[in-house]
Amino acid sequence: MKKTLLIAAALLSCILCGAETIKGSDSKISYIGRTEVQEDGSVSFDWSATTVRLKFKGKSLKMVCSANQTEYFNLWVDSEQGPIEDRVLKIWSDTLITLVDTKKAAEHTVILQKRTEGEFGAFTLTELYTEGKFDEAPAPKRRLIEFIGDSYTCGYGMEALHHDGPFLISEENPARTYAAILGRLFDAETVHISHSGRGIVRNYGDFDATENMVVRYSQTFDGLKKDAWTPTYQPDLVVIYLGTNDFSVGKQPSLAAWCENYKVLLEKVRAFHGPEVPIICMASPCDELMDDYVYAAVERSGLKNIQVVPIMKGCFRYDDTDLGAAWHPNYSGNRKVASVVAPFISTLMNWDLPMKSYEFK
Repeated sequence: MKKTLLIAAALLSCILCGAETIKGSDSKISYIGRTEVQEDGSVSFDWSATTVRLKFKGKSLKMVCSANQTEYFNLWVDSEQGPIEDRVLKIWSDTLITLVDTKKAAEHTVILQKRTEGEFGAFTLTELYTEGKFDEAPAPKRRLIEFIGDSYTCGYGMEALHHDGPFLISEENPARTYAAILGRLFDAETVHISHSGRGIVRNYGDFDATENMVVRYSQTFDGLKKDAWTPTYQPDLVVIYLGTNDFSVGKQPSLAAWCENYKVLLEKVRAFHGPEVPIICMASPCDELMDDYVYAAVERSGLKNIQVVPIMKGCFRYDDTDLGAAWHPNYSGNRKVASVVAPFISTLMNWDLPMKSYEFK
C-alpha cells in the first residue's frame, strides 16, 4: 500500500510541478467525525457519514487516498451538502482521484462524505493537490449533534426501490437519514456513530453480548477495538436510536440487562461530553415493549436532562413508499421519523423550529 501511494505521489509531483500539496492532516482540511492522524500525516477513519471539507482556488483538485475494502463516498462541489450529491465515488484500493477538473480557475468548495459504514472498511486520505492554492478550511456550523445508532442511522438500504430487495453497499447513504435531515433542519453538523445490526445488549439474530454499540461507542474506529477514542469534538446534543436489533427475530434481552447496558452507554456519553450534555433516547417502533424498556432505562440510570422520544408504529408506511432494502426506511420514511423528533429537539434545546417542510421527496 505504502509503495503504491509513494509511486502515485511521485507521478503527480512530476505532472503538477509547482502545484500546492497538502497532507491529509493539514489544517486547511476540516473533518466532522472521528478520525486518526497517522505518522506520515495522512488521516484515517471508518465511521459512516464522516465528512471532509476544504476550499481552494484553481482549476483542478486531485486526491491520493486508499481504502482497504470497497467503499462509497458522496461528493459535493460548490453546492450545499444535502440529500442529493453531485457525484458518488467508488474507492477500493490505493488510488489517485480527480475531484475537480475545470477549464478556468475559480474558487471552489469541496465536500466529501463517507457513505459506507465501518464494516465495509477504513479510508485514508494521504494528500491533496491543486495547481492553484488552498484556502483556509471552511468553518464548521455552530451546532453539532452526535447520533448513536444502528442501520437506521447508517442509511442501510436507503436508495433501494423495493422493501423486500437485497442490501447493496452502493445503496447505503447516511445523507438521507433522519439524522442528516435533523442536522440540516437545525443547521447543525452531525456525527454518526452507528453500525448496522448492533444493539444495546445483543445484536441482530443472536444473544451476543459483545461487540454491541455500548462497546463500539468507545472506539476511534468502528472496526478496530485497539484504538480507544479521545474526544475531539463537543456536541450540543446526543441522540441515541438503538434497540431494534435487541428485539430482532422474536428475541429480547431481560429488562435488567437492558437497563444495565443502557446506563453504561449513557454514562460513557456523559464522561466523553460532560455531565450536562442533553440526551434524546429514541424508542424504535419494532416492538410494543420498546417504549417501556427505554423509559425504564432512563429512569433507572438516575441521570438528568434526558428526553425519551417514542417513534410509534404507523409513523411511516411499511411498503415501497417509505421503505428501502430489507424493510429499512428510505428517504421518505426518514423524513417522517425526523418530523417526529424535531419538536422534541426544538423544545429540549430551545432551538427555533423552522417553519418549512422536511425537505423534499
